[in-house]
Amino acid sequence: MLSKNINFILIRPQLGENIGAAARSLKNFNFENLRLVAPRDSWPNKSATYTAVDAKDIVHKAKVYLNNDDAVADLNYVFATTSRSRSVNKKIIDLNAAVKIIKKNNSLNKKIGILFGPEASGLSNDDLINANYLVNIPTNVKFKSLNLSHAVTVFAFQLFLSSKKIDQFVKNLYRSEDAKKSEVQVFLNFLISHLDKVGFLKPEEKRQQMIRSIKNIFHRSLLSTQEIRTLSGVISSFLKYKERE
Repeated sequence: MLSKNINFILIRPQLGENIGAAARSLKNFNFENLRLVAPRDSWPNKSATYTAVDAKDIVHKAKVYLNNDDAVADLNYVFATTSRSRSVNKKIIDLNAAVKIIKKNNSLNKKIGILFGPEASGLSNDDLINANYLVNIPTNVKFKSLNLSHAVTVFAFQLFLSSKKIDQFVKNLYRSEDAKKSEVQVFLNFLISHLDKVGFLKPEEKRQQMIRSIKNIFHRSLLSTQEIRTLSGVISSFLKYKERE
């Protein structure tokens, strides 16, 4: 599972509400590992728990550290989010590139951390020391500052969207299994036989061209098995209606 080795790390978060909202986003997108470094307000924090709603389990099991070094000590790769130009010797990549690197290293069972800075100032240069990459989340160039929980949401969503699991989820949600060519051909034979009966494929000299056009339409459409069944049912219904007239 994509989420097991990925840790979202909030550095000196100031508001419990943002921690809770970040936890909600993590649960929305199938992540569970939240780490906090020196949260400003007391911990555990009632505001964080209240805001998290049904993601309060993520808040309750969040790991709390005194400093950055401790928070990333067991990790193999660290990505630090930033919206500002930095005078540090770190490679700056965009979010899409970061997602690809994270997916690759996750498949190798590497432990990964993603750092997010405090609400007022973002990550300092000292916070970036442990980072392998700096990640820029694309925004309006005139207004680059993202709310902490929003930044977590965008990053988590992009990772979730890129996973094979969501690809399969979307496929299952919107369509059944793709139809085999043999299934399409059975349907076309059924369709063409009835088009012949009603005299649609005339004149004779144009019959083959018309059949070719019909076949191209359905082979090009990437129909699912369920769609083939639905179309067959529609045609059968028309035929039954015609017989009753």
